[in-house]
Amino acid sequence: MNLLKIYQAGIAAAYQAGQILYHYYGKLENIQKKGVIDLVTEADIASEKIIKRVIQSQFPDHGFVAEESGITQTNTPYQWIIDPLDGTTNYAHQIPVFAVSIAFAQEKQPLVGIVFNPISQELFTAIKGRGAFLNGKEIETSQTQYISDSVLVTGFPYNLKDIIEPLMIRFTKCLQTAQAVRRLGAASVDLCYVASGRFEGFWEQNLKPWDTAAGMLIAHEAGAYITDFSNQPYHYEMSEIVATNGHIHQDLIHCLEINQTGGVIHEKG
Repeated sequence: MNLLKIYQAGIAAAYQAGQILYHYYGKLENIQKKGVIDLVTEADIASEKIIKRVIQSQFPDHGFVAEESGITQTNTPYQWIIDPLDGTTNYAHQIPVFAVSIAFAQEKQPLVGIVFNPISQELFTAIKGRGAFLNGKEIETSQTQYISDSVLVTGFPYNLKDIIEPLMIRFTKCLQTAQAVRRLGAASVDLCYVASGRFEGFWEQNLKPWDTAAGMLIAHEAGAYITDFSNQPYHYEMSEIVATNGHIHQDLIHCLEINQTGGVIHEKG
């Protein structure tokens, strides 16, 4: 398998999708709801179409796991896991924190990850075993040793009202322990910011494969340690993710623990 060719095709697809997102930015005419707070726009749909078109032109026998069109060609070990617009709510409100996220996986193991923000022109990339890069320059996680000196980032799931108690217990514990906590609204970006040392740690639950598959590989290749809330190795089909620089991992896991005295036992991934 020629991973370099796959990598180049993914980057080409990300840049073309980015052009579409840039074109629609601030000009949306059709914003719909998939759920109470889950948005989809014409930009999401157009972006996904161009990504699939670019990839299918070179790899017609590969399958897709895509946010808007779902799973296709399930009889192949090769899958492209796509979020054409991660951070749609930000995008719809002209908040420039969003990205195109594209991962390539063989037998459900990510081998290539690409995350591109067309506004900042930041392109995060990784090939398994070859390091992680931002606009061609190698990146690595921060060397901060203590969670008290760390800036963390998280996100809130679409069903937050159903799990508000454990969500806020964890958030409060992290807020009290870390230097600061941020909430950007795009998991792929959060993971890339851990990879590049901007954040020391990230946690979230109820994400989908297209939210994390590319970002987790980029973070891992930059030196991040990635598990679920139970400190078990993470896979993009799991519902909980914790990614850190490694130094603060146990402390962040401890902040996410909820025992019987807290009234809730944390959800298993």
